[in-house]
Amino acid sequence: MLVWTIRATWRLLPALIACGIIAAPLPVEAQQSGQPARIGVLCLVPCKGLAVDAFRRALRELGYVEGRTLAFEYRDAEWKVERLPALAGELVQSKVDVIFTPWGTAAALAAKRATTTIPVVIGSAGDPVQAGIVASLSKPGGNVTGVSSLALELEGKRLELAKEVVPKVSRVGIFWSSESTYSTLAYKEVEAAARTIGVRLHAVRLTGQSSLDTVFATLKRDRVEALVIHGYGATLQHRRAIIEFAAANRLPTIYPSREFVDEGGLLSYGANVADISRRAAHYVDRILKGAKPADLPVEQATTVELVVNVRTVRALGVAIAPAVLLRAEQVE
Repeated sequence: MLVWTIRATWRLLPALIACGIIAAPLPVEAQQSGQPARIGVLCLVPCKGLAVDAFRRALRELGYVEGRTLAFEYRDAEWKVERLPALAGELVQSKVDVIFTPWGTAAALAAKRATTTIPVVIGSAGDPVQAGIVASLSKPGGNVTGVSSLALELEGKRLELAKEVVPKVSRVGIFWSSESTYSTLAYKEVEAAARTIGVRLHAVRLTGQSSLDTVFATLKRDRVEALVIHGYGATLQHRRAIIEFAAANRLPTIYPSREFVDEGGLLSYGANVADISRRAAHYVDRILKGAKPADLPVEQATTVELVVNVRTVRALGVAIAPAVLLRAEQVE
């Protein structure tokens, strides 16, 4: 598969230096006692793939050795949001040193509500302030810090990108769920953007328990001309089915992350998940060496990754606007 990519870049807030993100290492209590540091990993989606792999690799690069100085406790909700509180509770009861949530708002909220003492490092949380995960980016307070993917800020821009890809589009389909905190916030952002650019949204409720036949039939009945997908549990769970539906109905579709494009989706626009997890590993490292989460500002991506699947472009017969393709920095 060929892809065009705009690579994500990062900027550390100036306060990070003042708060010791790049200060000299401090002793690790667990290592001093001869015990490996224990990291609890709380996942709504399966605890594998780019996010977790990049996190583990970054910790190895920081000098940790799994099984000797570092151990992982994985808890996977298997796409069921309602299971997250109990799984977070299990990690708290097992007395892990840090809890890492590699993806999403739901897992981050569950971890935050489960403990006020064990440090929690978030990864890829769309808007941790609006979701109530941290008090502010510069002063998160409490026991939670980590990385924001800027996903909420990108929701409206993703719709604008759909309009660039298909200039004549007037009816755009979108999945959402009131059961997801992030999906509710994301839908409001897309709705506002739709009013601005004159596009009519056709919202279809999609949950983990939804009948895909019914959901897809609704979109066909509404004669949508494109789809814009935001990342929450149900869209990730049904990723393969959504990609196949878009291909079968020749619907240009904009996705939130490159995982969709790697599996045949047309185009994605969002922060690089692997980069986010690598940055989150540095937060875990600092916390294990004595830093307090309340003193570590939440980091943000300043640019995002644009990925286009050339094979899917040809299959759909979509003429991607040159202005879109010119943003690419490299061809793979």
